[in-house]
Amino acid sequence: MRKLAIDAADIRILRALQQHGPLSKSRLSEVVNLSPTPCWIRFTRLKKAGLIRGYHADIALERVMDATKVVVKVSLKEHQKRDFERFEAFVESVDEIVECMATGGGMDYIIKIVTRSLAEFQDVMDKLLAANLGIDRYTTYIGTRETKKTQVNIAQLLVDDKDRSFLAPDW
Repeated sequence: MRKLAIDAADIRILRALQQHGPLSKSRLSEVVNLSPTPCWIRFTRLKKAGLIRGYHADIALERVMDATKVVVKVSLKEHQKRDFERFEAFVESVDEIVECMATGGGMDYIIKIVTRSLAEFQDVMDKLLAANLGIDRYTTYIGTRETKKTQVNIAQLLVDDKDRSFLAPDW
């Protein structure tokens, strides 16, 4: 996939959206220190290029209910493309699976499952195993408390130390 070339102003726009969610044209231009029309043109280009996948609220689930959060490492028996595609398609259809990452190394996937109880988590695992997805083995890790949850600081990843002066001081 071809990478889109972005500059410091684009990074400021992306970071502002990460921190604040959707913003009006005038507020976004104010936050990133660009005039409204050029700022909105850049925002539109970034959105059309698929860099902005959407907006979401970070819900404090623990303030609403007790939830069971489990990380599961999964290894498949076979490693053909169709095996991975079948597993990933099934995972996509399970609402309780909130994250899935294909990995290199000893395991093929790491998935995060959130349910109301341990019994519901087991139901999800039973569904995965009954679907005949070719799971060889899996290991579960029950989350006891969340100690950090954040978004990637895109400015830190994309900008060299010498270029940071183009960004707002706290980015």
